[in-house]
Amino acid sequence: MTDESKSKGWFSRLSDGLKKSTAKLTDGLTSIVTKRKLDDEMLQEIEDLLLSADVGYATSHRLVAALKKKRFQQDITVEEVKATLAEDLTAILKPLEHSLTFEDKPTVIFMVGVNGSGKTTTTGKLAAQWKAEGQNVRIVAADTFRAAAVEQLTVWADRANVPLEKGAANSDAAALVYSSYETSMSKNDDILIVDTAGRLHTKSTLMEELKKGVRVTQKLNEKAPHYTLLVLDANIGQNTIQQVKLFQEAVNVNGLIVTKLDGTAKAGIIIQLADAFKLPIHYLGIGESIEDLRAFNAEAFIENLLGLQSLVSR
Repeated sequence: MTDESKSKGWFSRLSDGLKKSTAKLTDGLTSIVTKRKLDDEMLQEIEDLLLSADVGYATSHRLVAALKKKRFQQDITVEEVKATLAEDLTAILKPLEHSLTFEDKPTVIFMVGVNGSGKTTTTGKLAAQWKAEGQNVRIVAADTFRAAAVEQLTVWADRANVPLEKGAANSDAAALVYSSYETSMSKNDDILIVDTAGRLHTKSTLMEELKKGVRVTQKLNEKAPHYTLLVLDANIGQNTIQQVKLFQEAVNVNGLIVTKLDGTAKAGIIIQLADAFKLPIHYLGIGESIEDLRAFNAEAFIENLLGLQSLVSR
């Protein structure tokens, strides 16, 4: 399969994965913009629509203010509204489109998030993708208190043909992380992925355990972990904002992965997250297969979300 055909396949899957969110926005805009001048009533309706899609008040208000400045009291079509929104959304999202780099060997990646966010599945998918690209990958099952998480990672590790480090049930997760890092260095791995225990962001004891895991890696390399990626379930919408705040207070979250976009009409939360925190958005998850987790592409996301087909049809 050529790179071009792979891209078309991804854009098609992205379109399918975002169809609930796309329908909400495009149907809404079509009903609002009905061959009339852009007036205050229409602007308010557009802002309300953006709010209902979890774009957030501050961001929605700014997008609508920009639209008003450009086209107020002018005749406007729904496609022109979409194009204007796309331009302003690109300015928000494009700077946060960053690829992960693996300069240190191993590059240590902590996967963090609450239970049910898709964190463990995402860990397995990333391991499989990076292994297929020729990287030497090792996974650490650092949720020693949840046997199901270890079992799930065992299946993924076997599927991806990557080694999995796991400890005894209820053992010290930080000690496991430390010993696994030593092993990874001795084996000259490229990437070490630590699947931390899913934790409620409101539980301070669990957050302290996460901090301890970070500290032990820094005994071996002061730069570690190189990435701390927070995995967020798009279905919970506004609640992701509080999760980011509290995980950032506990550890140095330096990237986001947003999953389960195929099950929600709230994909606008990505825009709010981007605007509020300015954190890189590394990956989007739009389905169950390995191929349904892909690096974030701002233009593809925006054009699919707004029902603009130029990228999809290339």
